[in-house]
Amino acid sequence: MDETPGHIAFTPSVKAMQTARGSRTAYARMEARGISSTLVDAALMELLEQIDSAYLATASADGRPYVQHRGGPRGFIKALDAHTLAFADYSGNRQYITTGNLAENDRALLFLMDYQHARRVKVWGRARMTGDADLIARLMPRGYQARAEQALLFAVEAWDANCSQHIPRKFDGADVVRVVEQFEARLAALEAENAALKAELKTRTGA
Repeated sequence: MDETPGHIAFTPSVKAMQTARGSRTAYARMEARGISSTLVDAALMELLEQIDSAYLATASADGRPYVQHRGGPRGFIKALDAHTLAFADYSGNRQYITTGNLAENDRALLFLMDYQHARRVKVWGRARMTGDADLIARLMPRGYQARAEQALLFAVEAWDANCSQHIPRKFDGADVVRVVEQFEARLAALEAENAALKAELKTRTGA
């Protein structure tokens, strides 16, 4: 069975809408060429190392959708192998909507966001929670101030990159602080140098 995003996301209803709106021919050509990967390859792993923000979409057994933000230090989502992603699931508000949804419907989607470089990737698959202590410890980012309650295992069926249009450019706070500190240090050095030159000039001219 072909498991490209075109065949996962492009249902008969979606294809009918594409036909009605005039985009079906172009997407059919893209599907024929293959518009996604079914494997966790080097490109996806490179993105995972950079991102600190993602959105996890699940649905209940009767199809009620739910989307929840997941975040952590860069690289908090890890590739266990060519077919599996995973991350530590931290303790939160204890509503357990995502956990409950996955217990009765394992279909899920990860929406990976890299705001700094205007990149986004959709990952279709099936997910489940596990309490495996060894895996949780392996996935827990070193030094991160959070308590991991469980781990999420995501079996990748396909992934595809979105276009970068309309993604707002956002920068990590720590990166901004570092740049500002460097700028302030440079400014202080230049001001000190300027003051020294003024003093030297004053001495030479006797002003």
